[in-house]
Amino acid sequence: MTIAEIVDSRGITEVLHFTTHRGVTGILASGVLRSRTALPQDEYLEFVRMNVCKDRSRDVQWHDYVNLSITSINQRLFRIARDNWHGSMPGWWCVVSFHPEILTHEGVWFTTTNNMYSGVKRAQEADGLELMFSQRNHQYLTHFAQRNADTPANQPTCYQAEALYPCGIPIDYIQKFYLADDDTAIKLESIIDVTPDCKPIPCEVDAAYFTT
Repeated sequence: MTIAEIVDSRGITEVLHFTTHRGVTGILASGVLRSRTALPQDEYLEFVRMNVCKDRSRDVQWHDYVNLSITSINQRLFRIARDNWHGSMPGWWCVVSFHPEILTHEGVWFTTTNNMYSGVKRAQEADGLELMFSQRNHQYLTHFAQRNADTPANQPTCYQAEALYPCGIPIDYIQKFYLADDDTAIKLESIIDVTPDCKPIPCEVDAAYFTT
């Protein structure tokens, strides 16, 4: 099967990325969700940038890729980023939902678990996407992720599995933003309204992303 056929057969409807209010402001202003490497190339993004992950020294060769999750975000990483690394940050977080078509784009890599884990397998094209849904995937040491009868068909076996998109993703592929509450949704809608040449993008309140 092709990537598009796998996406359709498994019922994959969105690819997700979490970021801060500063991150989403940069995305809207530049029209692109850029990789870590690409951020300093933009004068405005360099001003608002704030790296979500404190230490990416173990995967330097992947800094020119955007880290994405299929169907659900990496809640463990999100909690660490929100509560530990940036616990004192004034502002708010949001989850960006991209159309799954981006998975078919050239240069995308698929990983079976966290890209920095020792047991990770990486591959491209349809075989790479299928690997994310294997019955059992190694994480590190004696840790494995296992599918069971309750695992949704559109959910990778390991909740830390990643799709790695090269360079940057145009905002044309954004389907919606998820926000924690009405107040932050209103704030983001206001930013969208005043951003030049920015298309309307739905802002949906879904507290489940932010309370687990």
